[in-house]
Amino acid sequence: MATRRGFLGTASAVGAATLFTGQSASTASAATAGTTATDEKAARDAIRAVNAKMRANYATLKSELKTQLSPVVVVSNNAVGGRFTLINGGIQVETVDPVPAYFELAKSIAHVPLGIYSVIAAYLSEQVPNIPNADRIDPHDLAMVVTKAPGDIGWITPLNDFRTTLQAARTKLPTANLPLDLESSCDKILGEGVKFIDASVAAKSFDMVSFNQFAATVYPSIRVNMTFAATAQITGIEGLMKRWRTLIGEKAWSDLYVTVLSIWTTAELNQASIIIRRTMNQAKVDTHLIDLPTVETPSDSIAVALDNLARIVQDNVAAEMVFNTDLKVADALKGKEDLLSDEILQQIGGTAPTARTAAFGAAAATGACPITGHTAAV
Repeated sequence: MATRRGFLGTASAVGAATLFTGQSASTASAATAGTTATDEKAARDAIRAVNAKMRANYATLKSELKTQLSPVVVVSNNAVGGRFTLINGGIQVETVDPVPAYFELAKSIAHVPLGIYSVIAAYLSEQVPNIPNADRIDPHDLAMVVTKAPGDIGWITPLNDFRTTLQAARTKLPTANLPLDLESSCDKILGEGVKFIDASVAAKSFDMVSFNQFAATVYPSIRVNMTFAATAQITGIEGLMKRWRTLIGEKAWSDLYVTVLSIWTTAELNQASIIIRRTMNQAKVDTHLIDLPTVETPSDSIAVALDNLARIVQDNVAAEMVFNTDLKVADALKGKEDLLSDEILQQIGGTAPTARTAAFGAAAATGACPITGHTAAV
C-alpha cells in the first residue's frame, strides 16, 4: 500500500501537509519519516474506529428513544387516501383508513388517460409533432420512453384488454352509488376512453395529436373527479384528527409529531400534509410535521417513521449541545441540510437552489367542483 507521500509525490505531500496541519514542511517530513504502510493503516483504522463507535452509541440512543416517542401520528399514503396510525404513550392506539370510498373511486377513473398512455407510450414516434406546448416535451426523455419500431402493432391486444376493463366499469357505474356529478364525470371519461381505443384499433394507428385531443376532451371531467377526491380527503382526515385530539387531550396534542411517508413524486406539497397541518399546533407545525420521501412504500411504515423521527428528535437536542457556538450549523443539524453544505457552497462560489413552491387552490380548500360548482355532498 502506498503511503500518502508516495501517492502524492514529495513536493505535493509537503504542500498538503502544510495546508492541512499548519506544520512547516520540515516538521511534517520529520513526523512521517519511517512510517510504514502498516503503521498508516493501523492509524487510519484507529481514526475510523472513533466514528464507528460514535455510530454505535448513536444507534443505542435512537433505539431507546423510539420507545418514548409520543404522541405521534404516522401517515402512509395509499390508494384509499392514506393509512393513519396514532401512537400515544408508546402504544399504537389505532390504525385507520379515514377517507371516504369515493376518493379511491374518483381517482381510479381519473387515471384512465394515464392507463391508455402506459400502453401506447412505447409505440409513439420519437419526433415531437407540432402540438400545443411541444417545447415542454424533452426529446431525449421521449426517445428513452419509445422502445418499439415504427409500425409495430403490439399495442392493440393490451389496449383492447384495457378497453374491456373500461367498458365493464362504465356498465356497472350506475349501481356504484356515487354522487351524481361524480358519476357523470366518470361516465364521460370512460366513454371517451373507449371511443379513443376503438378509433385507434380500427385505424391501427394513433399519435400524439390524437391522444392530446382525447386528453383535452376528458380533462374537465378529470377536474371534477379531482375536486371530489380532495373533498373526500379533507373531510375524512380532519374528522379523524378532531376525534384523536379529543381522545388524547389538548396538552398532548400541542406536542404532536406527524410523519407522512410518501414516494418522491408526491412528497412536495403532499395532500395529507396540507390537510393535517391545519389541525396541529401552529406554533410547532413547521418542526413537528415531517414529510419523509421514500423510493417506494416501505413494508413497515410505522417502523420507518419512528426510526426517522427518533433521529430527528435526538438531533434537535444534539444540535444545541454540540454546536452551541454556531447556531447556523445547529439549525443545519436540526433540519434537512447536510452539515457541509454551506462550506461546499462557499468553496465553489455557489448558492443554495430555491425551493419549488405552489399555492393550494381555492377549489380544493372549499371542496367546490370548478366545473359544476357543486360539493361532494350526496
